[in-house]
Amino acid sequence: MQLVGILQIKSPQKIREFLNQEHVGRISSIDDNGYPQIIPMNFVYLDNSIYMHSHVKGEKIENIRKNNKVGFEVDRELEFLPSYFEDPKNASLADTLYISVVIKGKASFVTNREEKTLALNGLMEKYQPEGRYEPIHPTMKVLDAVAVIKIIPDSLYGKYKIGQHMNVESRIDLAKKILAKNSTTAKDTLRIMGFEITSNGLAMVDEPVW
Repeated sequence: MQLVGILQIKSPQKIREFLNQEHVGRISSIDDNGYPQIIPMNFVYLDNSIYMHSHVKGEKIENIRKNNKVGFEVDRELEFLPSYFEDPKNASLADTLYISVVIKGKASFVTNREEKTLALNGLMEKYQPEGRYEPIHPTMKVLDAVAVIKIIPDSLYGKYKIGQHMNVESRIDLAKKILAKNSTTAKDTLRIMGFEITSNGLAMVDEPVW
């Protein structure tokens, strides 16, 4: 079975929801020696672009000034599936359910104060949804003390593996094993897979097609 198409997230809304939920992304730039430098960053996805705030100096800043082609990646491990789910004698059958988004694009430094303000307030709204802070305004000096990196995607590719490549019977069997294993992420994983935990066990309430 060719899984590439089945694993692709085709819904822009699902990609947007995922990026809005995740707190850590990784930006990859190229250093002077041609090696990729990968840095975990807080980020916000606004108007189909990635925004991050940064110190005004640093290796990634210099890398981007010299070569603005970058990669950006966000992922979430939903559930590790131990090999004994399939065969206790075959360790190669271990697997993982996951969601990921990979972006290739051009990075730039935001200089427009209104756009910079929009990005920084967007970051605050995402990471501090309870509020209790003063919104940033374009006239504030803090804008001069921080860099805002913007990535405009040339390509954006999302992948997910939540059982959609399996037939219904196998998917239900996998869900029961995940429930029995009872990891800290099991309930959330089952919800994403389209299952609801009931008094009688499990019920499939949604087809996991994105």
